[in-house]
Amino acid sequence: MINIKKYAAIDIGSNAMRLLVCNIVEQEGKAPQFNKSSLVRVPIRLGQDAFTVGEISDDNIERMVDAMKAYKLLMKVHKVERYMACATSAMREAFNGNEVAELIHQEAEIKIDIIDGKKEAAIIASTDLHTFIKPDQTYLFVDVGGGSTEFSLFDNGKIIASKSFKNGTVRLLNNMVNDLVWVEIEKWIKTVTEPFDNVTLIGSGGNINKLFKLSGKKQDLPLSYFYINSQYQFLNTLTYEQRIAELGLNPDRADVIIYATRIYLNAMKWSGARNIYVPKIGLSDGIVKAMYYGKI
Repeated sequence: MINIKKYAAIDIGSNAMRLLVCNIVEQEGKAPQFNKSSLVRVPIRLGQDAFTVGEISDDNIERMVDAMKAYKLLMKVHKVERYMACATSAMREAFNGNEVAELIHQEAEIKIDIIDGKKEAAIIASTDLHTFIKPDQTYLFVDVGGGSTEFSLFDNGKIIASKSFKNGTVRLLNNMVNDLVWVEIEKWIKTVTEPFDNVTLIGSGGNINKLFKLSGKKQDLPLSYFYINSQYQFLNTLTYEQRIAELGLNPDRADVIIYATRIYLNAMKWSGARNIYVPKIGLSDGIVKAMYYGKI
């Protein structure tokens, strides 16, 4: 006898918005299964507004409201019984972020929680990382977003350090990350990883998932530092148009993937990691699991 629950998560990021609908399959005596039923991504680049002019534009507010109304209908037809919507750095930093969230609540009847970087990292860490994390090894988890990057260091299966930095792909695209931020990230990574001999990276985010897909590797195999570095060099030889036409990247991915690759590459270099694993997890997956296990 099985029982199926339908949960949904909405991730309002700096580069795009996502709706994940998940089937949670419960069987007596077995761990619950979390199966993706639907994933809808809308490329509304809120970070372009928030990080350059400090507010969400009227055009993007209208697009957000329309997207949320569509998400509401999709959750209805999927018969979702519980959902949560979380917004990250773009909505955090836009001075009209709370006002936009209230408007969406009124117009689309979806309540948005604007979360900080620490909570974002904690939610993502509540995903199925244990399937990748071996108790006797050390891992640096790196989640690259449009507005910020979250780092978490795992040792013996537990988080021992976590930090969020305002260094994301949309910020980098707009030349809004100064050298001091890179210095701070380098110092933090080297400090927290210095006591450990071998560190392996775990990468999260749409860009590293795309790099992994381009590699053609099986899901349980890692990408090497050499591969990430060679892809970084290769991507830099292509124009924006070539990345779309030849690699099949979405327009809102083709202009930021180089910046994301640079962050992962530096994280590997500064931690001494030779490999990076890329599980298919993100904030939306974490939201579903955190709701199910009563963590949020």
